[in-house]
Amino acid sequence: MNRYRSPILVMLAAVVAGAAPAAAQATALLQAAALNGNASSLTLTLDLSAPVHPVVFVLNAPRRVVVDLPGTRCAAALRLPSAAGLVAALRGAAREHGSYRLVLELRGQPDALPRVTAMGEAGDYQLQISLGATPVSASVATAPAPALAPAPAAVVLAVPAAAPAMAAPVRVVAPAHAPSGMDRDVVVAIDAGHGGEDPGASGPGGTHEKDVTLAIARALAARINNRPGMHAVLTRDSDRLIDLRERTERARAANADLFVSIHADAVRNRAITGASVYTLSDRGASSEAARWLADRENAAVMKGGVSLASVNASLASVLVDAAQSQNMGASVEAADEVLAALDRVGAIRKRLVQHAGFMVLKSPDAPSMLIETAYISNPAEERNLASRLYQERLAGAIEAGIATYFQRHPPDGTRYASTPRVTPAPVTPTVADDSGV
Repeated sequence: MNRYRSPILVMLAAVVAGAAPAAAQATALLQAAALNGNASSLTLTLDLSAPVHPVVFVLNAPRRVVVDLPGTRCAAALRLPSAAGLVAALRGAAREHGSYRLVLELRGQPDALPRVTAMGEAGDYQLQISLGATPVSASVATAPAPALAPAPAAVVLAVPAAAPAMAAPVRVVAPAHAPSGMDRDVVVAIDAGHGGEDPGASGPGGTHEKDVTLAIARALAARINNRPGMHAVLTRDSDRLIDLRERTERARAANADLFVSIHADAVRNRAITGASVYTLSDRGASSEAARWLADRENAAVMKGGVSLASVNASLASVLVDAAQSQNMGASVEAADEVLAALDRVGAIRKRLVQHAGFMVLKSPDAPSMLIETAYISNPAEERNLASRLYQERLAGAIEAGIATYFQRHPPDGTRYASTPRVTPAPVTPTVADDSGV
């Protein structure tokens, strides 16, 4: 029986009619920031030296309003305001390509979507981001975001550099197959590295990486399928070679909520041991975003049914960037849970989640990680990797980390989302979330 699996990312893009093209590369200076509000509303006011086309979107678990300011740098003397009322935390950071990101972490799960108002001109330019019932100056018209319930995983708003004279109509680009009241399984795509004529790395005793990864992947899939509310999909279930791009396409076809690629590392120094976990680097994300945008004319479709061919180039760029920003942050959180679980099984080579541009991590649709389970070049770890018992232990640790992640961050429409969430213990993060969210 075919069952539709709703996407982890449900995205709406609201574009103000008649908006100017994307801002030029000239750098604007963020000179001041002020935060006003109460327990149910907020207004963030930003003073800038030049007009900026901001990108504003909302993320869940926890609920956050993210404000990206392209072509903007922060003044050296700028001090961000303290969190208050609806805002539990406010932080900012410079990002690649000369942009600056502000993140407002909210208390609770307010359903309202942000409103963005632009006013002034070069030399005296101001942006206001409002949420809730806080009134904005009556002399400035705003383009309100469309009402939505329940709140999506991410909402993207692209606004013009200056407010129009009157409220502009909003064009909504919505997923073609938006789910409604579903109770589906969380889908995990498991990718056994290498295969067929590509054996991968080989140990001193002749053990091939392709065989080890397939055994671990099968054990992991069995454990996930035995857990209520979760379902596993294998990108390969036999000894054959599958193109790297096809592996991610198979995960997309299955509407996977998480992509996990299993590998075993090798180096010349046979004394090196331990596991490592990787997520996509910023450089890898940038190159993949460029590929998706280049494929617009080939009707590339984002998860959830949003066709990039049906929107203009500026909006397509916003959609891909927002999807990648969310997924890179979620990837780090999921990878951190898996790395912590692996630490209870065997040696860990790198105790922080690493970042690289591996091809299989480049899908903008779902969080992805690549696990180097051990060093097959080390004789002792080769024996472990060839052992059915150790393979099961590795699979058990990976499955435990995945389950903990989804208990804390359940995708909308899943059975995990309808059960009480696990409240994370107050710990110091072991890795910086380089997505900036």
